[in-house]
Amino acid sequence: MTAIISVSELASDLAGGKEPVLLDVRYERGGPSGADAYRQGHLPGAVYVDLDTELAGPVGPGTGRHPLPPLDDFTATMRRAGVSRGRPVVVYDGGGMGGGWGAARCWWLLRWAGHPDVRVLDGGLAAWTAYREAEGGGALPLSTETPGPREGDFTPVPGPGTARMLDADEAASLARRGLLLDARAAERYRGEVEPLDPVAGHIPGAVSAPTTENLTDAGLFRSRQALAERFEALGAAPETEVGVYCGSGVSAAQEVLALELAGIDAALYVGSWSEWTADSGRPVATGPEAG
Repeated sequence: MTAIISVSELASDLAGGKEPVLLDVRYERGGPSGADAYRQGHLPGAVYVDLDTELAGPVGPGTGRHPLPPLDDFTATMRRAGVSRGRPVVVYDGGGMGGGWGAARCWWLLRWAGHPDVRVLDGGLAAWTAYREAEGGGALPLSTETPGPREGDFTPVPGPGTARMLDADEAASLARRGLLLDARAAERYRGEVEPLDPVAGHIPGAVSAPTTENLTDAGLFRSRQALAERFEALGAAPETEVGVYCGSGVSAAQEVLALELAGIDAALYVGSWSEWTADSGRPVATGPEAG
């Protein structure tokens, strides 16, 4: 089983009665909630999940901008959305060149909580809509109906074999002895701009690896071989321990997903740069090199 599913595969499953739980996690960094866009049209049967309020916990002193949600709260959200351990889950967001961020955050959380069968819709809603238009506008419908209550029985079982995470100290150590990838835009890594956090730059030893390079011009994930070659060029050998961070643990989840597609297991530093810079005593590097 791969971590993604294509539009044609999902459409075939839906037509054949093999319906997964569909979660709509449209997310725009710094933008409005995706709830309005969801109400204007979504995949039939999909339930909207808000990244800022349901896939992240409360922000406090020393946390990043998107800390882990309390496990009980996340469990309640997933049950409310109809998630059960014995039923596949497909997560999607808006897609496009910034696509995969919101969906991958939910994918990672479900994997971390032990769900055995969760995938991201490759290309998101943009790919679904494009496919629908290519088929004459009627092949793949959208819906404006909100599904009725269908409580799931999902019970988290985090532990060995689930998605791995790093804290700040572990990320710093990994940057020295393994490979820590910075999934943000290259200019943020270099410290030339910082639109969101109080300090510009990167974790010393981290390597720049923007998420945009994981996607094709059509907003789909690149092939397994292309991704493997990309990460190999960045230093991800088979025996290398790999971790990823970004600004707040959202876009980095997309990079963890891309690494999995390439056959590389990677840990997520959930707090990421926003948590790192919340402590003024932590070191900061700038410029194009790892530092």
